[in-house]
Amino acid sequence: MKQFLLLYIISFFLIQCKSSNQKESIKKTDKISVLKYAKGFEIITKNGYKELIIKKVFQKSSKQFSYILSNSKNNKNEIKVPVKKLVVTSTTHIPMLELLGSESALVGFPNTQYISSKKTRNRIKQGKVIELGSEQSMNTEKLMDLNPELVVGFSLHPNNKLYENIKKAGIPVVFNGDWLEETPLGRAEWIKFFGALLNKEKEADSIFNKIEAEYLKAKNIAKENNKNITVISGSMFKDVWNVPAGKSFFSSYFKDANLNYLWKDTNGTGSLQLSFEEVLDKGKKANFWFNCGLYETKTQLTTANIHYKEFDAFINNNLYSIAHNKGETGGLIYFELSPVRPDLVLKDLIKITQPNLLPNYQLSFYNRVK
Repeated sequence: MKQFLLLYIISFFLIQCKSSNQKESIKKTDKISVLKYAKGFEIITKNGYKELIIKKVFQKSSKQFSYILSNSKNNKNEIKVPVKKLVVTSTTHIPMLELLGSESALVGFPNTQYISSKKTRNRIKQGKVIELGSEQSMNTEKLMDLNPELVVGFSLHPNNKLYENIKKAGIPVVFNGDWLEETPLGRAEWIKFFGALLNKEKEADSIFNKIEAEYLKAKNIAKENNKNITVISGSMFKDVWNVPAGKSFFSSYFKDANLNYLWKDTNGTGSLQLSFEEVLDKGKKANFWFNCGLYETKTQLTTANIHYKEFDAFINNNLYSIAHNKGETGGLIYFELSPVRPDLVLKDLIKITQPNLLPNYQLSFYNRVK
């Protein structure tokens, strides 16, 4: 993500960022919005304003950020809500804006070619969403011309000079840490983050409640599966096969789909780095193989590694990939939409492995690799 030209003032900062040891104590009269699954943020309603606290936005960082949300700008440390003009920096933010009916608030985006949503792609064609350049060097002049009230930032590293320069240029930045949540519903609940910024908290609550209900309904249906359906996941990158660890984000999908993920008993919330031989030894007879790279055909798979054909899932045509389902400009629908629609991911897994449990459901993200 890129550097910006420095403007001479910080006095127009709308964001108050405070570390955890600077955070105001929560009084008994303050109301904390109840979040069921998300661990990375909270919203506290105080006397006449709200405080948005982001607990974690970078890996291996305990620094918290606090933002004051108010319906009027009384001082430089406040963000006036609802935000009417904003720039977001991850395609995962796009569906949340659209679900809230606030896509018109989006005025710019870095790398618009990665956006798959038809609704937002139409706005890009109409010149209503401006291309801001690559992620590592956003176009400062264009950003200034847009004069957004807020940039919703996404960064893998705490010392990102791009966002520091944006803030020094007088444009407020709020970091979004939804990608660090460790459960599917935890990520989806970040729609309430946008609800707070857009003054659409009731709408965000309602949307999330429907997604949660669908997810839990599918999870309950999956319990009807009394078969021991075994699954593996991932593929080789260079000499390493990355498989989800037992307590990882994607492992929780397999668990909720009532599938026997062969590495479910391992520790860790990230990935396990295994050799091909280790995966073949344990997973050769697995019934299904998910997330087998971004390959669309078995020919592509075996071109990458001829030994993939030794897996029973390959032989029995039970390989499934997210690579087929793309937007107009080639962006993968899964990466954009799945964080806010985990119910559809779960239903895909159930439909593929036990189609009789969801007879009327059509796959949203996955397709068979043929």
